[in-house]
Amino acid sequence: MLYRKIERTIEQHLKSGSNKILLVDGARQTGKTYIIRYVGNKLFENYIEINMIEDSLGNRLFEKVRTVEDFYLQVSMLAGDKMQEKENTLIFIDEIQAYPHLLTLLKFLSQDNRFTYIASGSLLGVTLSQTTSIPMGSIQKIQMYPLDFEEFLYANGMNEFVISTLRNKFNHLEELDESMHNKMMDLFKKYLLVGGMPDAINTYLSEKNIVSVRNIQTEIHEYYASDASKYSLENKLKISRIYDLIPSNMENKKKRVVVKNIEGKRGKTFNDYQEEFEYLVSAGIALNVQAISNPKFPLIESASKNLIKLYLNDVGILTGILYGNNINAILDDQKSINLGSVYGAPVRCS
Repeated sequence: MLYRKIERTIEQHLKSGSNKILLVDGARQTGKTYIIRYVGNKLFENYIEINMIEDSLGNRLFEKVRTVEDFYLQVSMLAGDKMQEKENTLIFIDEIQAYPHLLTLLKFLSQDNRFTYIASGSLLGVTLSQTTSIPMGSIQKIQMYPLDFEEFLYANGMNEFVISTLRNKFNHLEELDESMHNKMMDLFKKYLLVGGMPDAINTYLSEKNIVSVRNIQTEIHEYYASDASKYSLENKLKISRIYDLIPSNMENKKKRVVVKNIEGKRGKTFNDYQEEFEYLVSAGIALNVQAISNPKFPLIESASKNLIKLYLNDVGILTGILYGNNINAILDDQKSINLGSVYGAPVRCS
């Protein structure tokens, strides 16, 4: 099982007895369902999981649920024998964005406090912005991302002692010995190739086959593109175009989004694509960085809305698009290839 830092956050919340419902947001394929299922089964005697996308494609039991009583009734049809007490019963509402009205219902489930709840979904930023009654005060929303470099180190056999030593040396600006430095650089370059999507990492660990890893990354990238189109019918072409331009923008010197390239039309401004940019960022499939004209706190006050860089949410998907199966471009630091777009991409390590 891959180590995920968010596991501790989820476990602490579920143990706290808080009436607030934890809402885990994140792009698809980042491992939300897996980690919640793992923690839920570990902590609760009675674990109930309901996938709302599966329900929307099948029996539609929850399509018209608007009250707490109706919700319990439908849950009882699926797992009535597991509905015991709050202390030993967890109800996991997965892919909650399939039924936006359930986001409002979370407030009343929280107030009823009969069981312990947790929910997750994709595109929650988009869905919440379109929800008329946001259950603020009743939920605690956290974001889940692909594995960062530190989690990748754990996946490759590094233990807590090694990683804490590395962190301590970094904090004290101390250099590593040559052998450890070379080992970390080797793993860092492999992280650039594999990225942080759980399926890609598991495939890399089991097969050590870049073609298999790239096939998974390509599938996820195409899935994100189709997902964007599905959830924004009016603007789907512009969303897909902006999303497809991200890798080529990263290859440019300034790496910024050039508005005229989106539709090939002059006179367009960033305001004309505000909804599309917000969608890609809220969906978690793109990360945005705005230029700062005056680096003073708070930075947001001097952020330029017209100078934006967009990054893909996973560096492995980016290197797959740019270099395909040519792993030597990164592993050997080939001078004939500009790697600025890769090294300039955000690689989280908290």
